[in-house]
Amino acid sequence: MYMYDFTYRRPATLAEAAALFAGADSPAFLSGGHTLLPTMKNRLAMPDLLIDLRAIPELAGIRHQGGRLEIGAASTHEAVAASPEVRAAIPALAALAGSIADPQVRRVGTIGGSVANNDPAADYPAALLGLGAEIVTDRRSVPADDFFEGLFTTALEDGEIVLRISVPVPEAAGYAKLCSQASRYAVAGVFASRTGRDVRVAVTGAGSDGVFRWAEAEAALSLRWDGGRSTAGGGRAPRQRSR
Repeated sequence: MYMYDFTYRRPATLAEAAALFAGADSPAFLSGGHTLLPTMKNRLAMPDLLIDLRAIPELAGIRHQGGRLEIGAASTHEAVAASPEVRAAIPALAALAGSIADPQVRRVGTIGGSVANNDPAADYPAALLGLGAEIVTDRRSVPADDFFEGLFTTALEDGEIVLRISVPVPEAAGYAKLCSQASRYAVAGVFASRTGRDVRVAVTGAGSDGVFRWAEAEAALSLRWDGGRSTAGGGRAPRQRSR
């Protein structure tokens, strides 16, 4: 298999990226590329211009401020897993990032690319939905509840760029998944978090429309954690199980 001809550009600013996108007939933004490039290799997609976003400063960095983690969209899975800020604030999120696929994928794949693609086998959508995160773009901020719209479908508009993921730090959180032995991608995964009386549970891989909130589990866990007591306190993640 071989790709159709295309042009590759690596802009240094958001303005340059937007101008490149507007000036092409069928452009595509590139971050990690773990879905886009295989699709192109199989000639199922044929953008005439690939715009690599990884050199744009606004997409870089991980910081903890004001009770939230701000994770740049170009942060690799490896960077999220190793980040002292993520490991201290939301250990379950760091563990999730470290469980994605294999080391080669984790060194190149990015959180922004995963979120924008919304693959039903991806781990991050469940985490963002289960944590009540917001996806910050070059145009607006979208709550995770409104961002994921279905299989490989999001609220992103044409040419809109994900800048960072803004995640509130919960009191407790955990993630567990059943993963493919070959790829280690999620066959099904569940991310749960608690902040006060608010419990959120999100499921990936098990729904016909992609990632979703599991209302029955949220109601049951809210009753169990009545009064703020929890078997997974202190923000520490329950032991991960991958088969």
